[in-house]
Amino acid sequence: MSNTPSPLRIGSVTVDPPLLQAPMAKFTNFAFREILRRYGGVGLTATEMISARSFLELDSRGKAYPERLWGVKEEARPLAVQIWDNDPAALADVGRRLVDEFDVSIVDINFGCPVRRVTCNAESGSSLLRYPDRVGQIVRRVAEACRPVPVTAKIRLGPSEEMVNAGEVAQAVEAAGGAALTVHGRTARQMYRGQADWERIAAVKEHLQRIPLIGNGDLRTPEAIVDAFRRWPVDGVMIGRAMLGRPWLFAQAAAALAGRPIPPPPSLRQQKDQLFEHYRQIVEKVGLGHGRPR
Repeated sequence: MSNTPSPLRIGSVTVDPPLLQAPMAKFTNFAFREILRRYGGVGLTATEMISARSFLELDSRGKAYPERLWGVKEEARPLAVQIWDNDPAALADVGRRLVDEFDVSIVDINFGCPVRRVTCNAESGSSLLRYPDRVGQIVRRVAEACRPVPVTAKIRLGPSEEMVNAGEVAQAVEAAGGAALTVHGRTARQMYRGQADWERIAAVKEHLQRIPLIGNGDLRTPEAIVDAFRRWPVDGVMIGRAMLGRPWLFAQAAAALAGRPIPPPPSLRQQKDQLFEHYRQIVEKVGLGHGRPR
């Protein structure tokens, strides 16, 4: 029996199937995205998150674009590029550059990263969840700059258990012109501890009037993904850590949603060959030793 959800519409972009790859720093580079596409089943791929400030600083010094934009100009669409900072003007500037110079499908803004370097040192990521009005200002500025390319946002349930405010943030994102919202089912303080709370993800839906809700957190199997669509009022799901060792998870989930037999994982020999190919591409790009671009 088919459990296939409807294709996801994010502005003018169709995501079919509505299975999205999470942007993950140090993981979701071009080489990894190509592996995902080879297995199939992923409706939308995304880059690692890119610092708007770093982008503009490199540009002012006449340097190349950030390494995390490797492959973006040439690869298949749809493709989202995720950016982060706390300065609306800088984010809008970079968002427009991504539209004009890289022809990206979607610009996503990160309001969910809980790591100290982003939240405390740069006062960005999930630290901005304490200020829904500020989130709205950022989304509005970037959406206006990037039009007609859709701008989306990724958030968490809130800063902490004492301040679970995803509904209020969701309303700010939608009112500011955001085209979709992804909610990770943990607070910033939780980091990646405990279990993602899908009840609270689902509760965000009642705060949205027009834009789709994408759920994220602890979807580790095709069965869990099918169950998420069955149980919760989400329009799409985003898969993160579970895909890192199993890039074929999207293909398995797509088959399960369509009522087809779930394909088995590749053989160990195939996995080994894929691992070495992934390694080869990374080495060709960044070299060995210090790990900087050649």
